[in-house]
Amino acid sequence: MRKDGKNIILIGMPASGKSTLGVVLAKMAGMNFLDCDLLIQQKQGRLLQNIIDEEGAQGLLKIEQDVLSRIDVRNTVISTGGSAVCGGSAVEKLRQNGVCVYLNVPLDEIKRRIDNIETRGIACKKGETLDDVYAERAPLYEKYADITVKTCGMSMAQAARLIIDECRRMM
Repeated sequence: MRKDGKNIILIGMPASGKSTLGVVLAKMAGMNFLDCDLLIQQKQGRLLQNIIDEEGAQGLLKIEQDVLSRIDVRNTVISTGGSAVCGGSAVEKLRQNGVCVYLNVPLDEIKRRIDNIETRGIACKKGETLDDVYAERAPLYEKYADITVKTCGMSMAQAARLIIDECRRMM
């Protein structure tokens, strides 16, 4: 789809569908796919939750920003972690060669999709709830988004088609 080699960067809350939709989007758009959470786990040799357990949420955020800042790909759908926007600079770097798409999913749906915030690998402070995380991050997602897509109630194919259409309009 992207003749100019630009990327599509997916941002949003944990469980907003970045990884799942990202694969479908990449297939439909004829692009590559990169999952940043998996990249972090691969480079660290441990699960996100283990990083949080061993180094705290701030440790994960630092690792995430470092990994994101080193990504150098073209024509790729990039699924970032839910906390990618917390550092800012890495997302700004990714946006230099791409369109940033915020997958906006209502908090109630996020809560339905996440079984346990303590074991999901979500970078949050001790005692923070999903409400707290959502309140902190939603303004950041909006700040960095070139496009906002409300995917709730859509199939993956419908959401992917909408994103492709919106990205084409920006080209």
